[in-house]
Amino acid sequence: MRNLEAGPLRERLRARLREPAPDGAPGAARPDVTAALTRGVARLFAELGLAPLAEFRLPNGRRADLAGLDRAGRLVFAEIKSCQADFEADAKWTDYLGYCDAFYFAVGRDFPAGLLPAGEGLILADAFGGAIMRAAPERPLAPARRRALTLRFARQAAARALGAGADGDVGGGLL
Repeated sequence: MRNLEAGPLRERLRARLREPAPDGAPGAARPDVTAALTRGVARLFAELGLAPLAEFRLPNGRRADLAGLDRAGRLVFAEIKSCQADFEADAKWTDYLGYCDAFYFAVGRDFPAGLLPAGEGLILADAFGGAIMRAAPERPLAPARRRALTLRFARQAAARALGAGADGDVGGGLL
């Protein structure tokens, strides 16, 4: 995965994310904010060489907001938090840690980032991109779990490409 933690690209992203929010953005509805942040983090993942997949269903029944898979099979998750209330109402994020190599919280510029656990990665994003503000600790997956999750990722992505949507509702029980 290409590192955007240093260099001119990160500085340009940081500068853009410090600019005032566009008119109407502070009052945007939470689903709209979540969708915008998801789009921006997906763009960041693509820049980093990760194939992004939203709403990745895990074997434990949870859904990672955004998963990214690199060419080496490394899985990176981003948990999108649209506001403080969204973070405070969600205690399930720890359920994702056993299914990824790296875990990030992704928030907008107005989010009080000090509320987030300091031991996890942090992405600052908007609808157009994002920047890694704090690297996520590496938690390498066991080979058998990596293989199972990579196949799961591929099958969910294929089902979506066929128009099955996030729930994988496609004839023949593909998922």
